Formats: sequence, C-alpha cells, structure tokens
Amino acid sequence: MKICGIICEYNPFHNGHLYLLEQAKAQTNADAIVCIMSGGFVQRGESAIIDKYTRAKHAILAGADAVIELPTVFATANAELFAKGAVHILSSIPDFSHLCFGAEDENAEKLIKTAKLLLDEPIEISQKIKGELTKGVSYAKARANAWSGIIDEEYISSPNNILALEYVKALLTKNSNADICPIKRIGSGYNDLTLQSNYSSASAIRDAIKRKDAAAFFNLPDFVAKDIPQKTKNCLEELEKLSLLIKTPQEIALTCDCNEGLENAFKRCAEQNTPNLVQELTTTRYTSSRIRRIALQSLLNIRRDTILESLQNPLYIQLLGAKKERKDVLTALSQSSFPLLTKYTPPEQLSGVAKTVYETDLFADKVFAIVNNVQIIKGNIFY
Repeated sequence: MKICGIICEYNPFHNGHLYLLEQAKAQTNADAIVCIMSGGFVQRGESAIIDKYTRAKHAILAGADAVIELPTVFATANAELFAKGAVHILSSIPDFSHLCFGAEDENAEKLIKTAKLLLDEPIEISQKIKGELTKGVSYAKARANAWSGIIDEEYISSPNNILALEYVKALLTKNSNADICPIKRIGSGYNDLTLQSNYSSASAIRDAIKRKDAAAFFNLPDFVAKDIPQKTKNCLEELEKLSLLIKTPQEIALTCDCNEGLENAFKRCAEQNTPNLVQELTTTRYTSSRIRRIALQSLLNIRRDTILESLQNPLYIQLLGAKKERKDVLTALSQSSFPLLTKYTPPEQLSGVAKTVYETDLFADKVFAIVNNVQIIKGNIFY
C-alpha cells in the first residue's frame, strides 16, 4: 500500500483544503490519504475554533481515509519543530510513500535543492544571520537577508514556503524515501484577511466568523459550516497570564523559543495584568506568533527539552478518525514502529517521553474544554 501523508490543522477545513486533498489523490495515485492534524491548539499559538474530533470528521467526509493526531508538543511549536514532529510520526509508518503540502511554488526539485542548502548552512551565513538578528529583525527575515543573492528572499520567507521547506528538510534529515508532492496554493495568501468568494485563507475565514460575517461560509463545505460554533471568544490569554504569574522567570525560560530575557518580559506583563499581552510583546524581532506560542506552551507545561527528546524516541499513532470501510488503512497504521492508539486501545504500553507527550495531549484537551467552555465528546471515530 502507498500512503500519502498530509500535515494539517484544518482550523477550519475550507475549500482550499478540499482542493489540496483532491490534488493529492490525483497526483500521487496513493492508495490512501492519512492526515496528521493538530489537536485543540495550533501552530499560531491559538485555540482551534472547533474540537479535534469534529475537525477529523470533516477531513474524513472530505475524502481523507484516516486522521491521526499531531502531538501537542509539536503542534504548538515553531515551523521547524512542527514539521520535524509530523515527519517523525509519519516516518514510523512503513507504507508512508508521499508527503503532499501546499506551497507558493510547486517545483519539487527547487524545494529539495533549497532545503539542502539550508541544511548545509555555511559558517559565513550563520554569522550573517546572527548579525541580522542584532538589528532586531525576526529570524525568518534575518535568514532571508543572510541568504540574499543565493536564494530568493521571497522564496524562503513566504509562509507556505517556510513550512514546505521545513517539511523537505525534515524528510531529508530522516533519510526518508517518501516523495514530495507540492501543490501550488490557490486563492488568498496565508495571512491575507480579505475574504474572497471561494478560496479565502483560514485567517480570513476565522476573522469573518468572529465578526459573524455570513460570507465566510461560502468558503466552507456544508458539513463544516454547520459545525461552526456560535461563540468564538475564549479565555486563553487569561489562563496564560495566570500560568505566567505562578511561574518563576527561570521556569518560563524553559519554554521553547523563550530566550534573550523574554521570560522577564512575560513575567512583568502577567504581574501588571497587561490588557493585551501579545500586542505588548510583539516587535520586529519577536513575531506575534512566537509570543503566542511561548505563552501557550508555558500554560501547557511544554518544555524545550521534552520536544527535543521526543524527536529522538518512539512515540505513538493516535487515531482521531477513519473511514469505517478502510480496515486496510488501520492495518497499515498498526504496522508502525509506534503503537497505534484508538478510543478502544488504552495507552498502558507507553513509557518515558512517549508517556509524557501523551499526558500533555490529555492535559491540552482539558485546557481546550475550559478555554472554550465546551465538553469534548469523542463519539464515533469511524465514518
């Protein structure tokens, strides 16, 4: 069997995601599509607007054969660790043959060539990046500036290509035999908040949903639109500030990407009950996404060393949903070198860092329920 993996968040599942699923099937000729999807919290450091089981159901109804969970320690991390975590899990599946993803440029050879350059970073480029960082720019901007003249700046700094390159780097690092299948993004850009008639960005759709703009639903399949919650405001930042208030700066500094004294700034904001923590701490050096991720990972007690250890050890395959007629896909997943977990198979076999990562997922589910004032019901995971 050939399995095509898709790394996703589906927050929420929209027409652009449906297009990529259809293209993945057509272009890879894989026997099955397996999505590895974030749980209740996503890479932007925010809560998903719909719970993970419902979002998994949407993916199955749209044509995926199975959805497994990207552990929270990776789902809430920066682009590099997000990609490495997903590839670490997919690579444990013997039949994993393709990785399909959206990109600004569908040229696979160019992506691989650029990823190899980034992996083999010369000392002089590393020094240039450090020099750029001292100017107060973000890491993505510093890297693009340092490689200027060798790699096109826009090519390595556009949001979709940033993730695409990290996926390819992760596959190369793993010595994976899986082929890549980049699909050119259609419609709005990743951060474009302009609502289009059919292919808007997830950011624009979420923004429109919060504004109760009915036009958002033109970008969603009907089976997704009916599950959009009426209330989208949550108390995540309040819980984050409470967590920061309880912790010492030294404990906050254990969080991934929290360095250069940022822990003291987070602590100060919590103690002063700064009205908008993200807005207060965002600069050209520290992006709003980075600030949100640090605050979220601190709340969820995700430490930098746990993430790094997770990448070096066996974890698990957590099934969120599957087509009931595709027993062969479940059989293929069960051949993974990591144990397959479903609602019917308790995780007693987990130990060490795998157990820690799993317990973080359970804790994140409880925090998601509190943040969104909902009850998470697993229900039937076969559709």
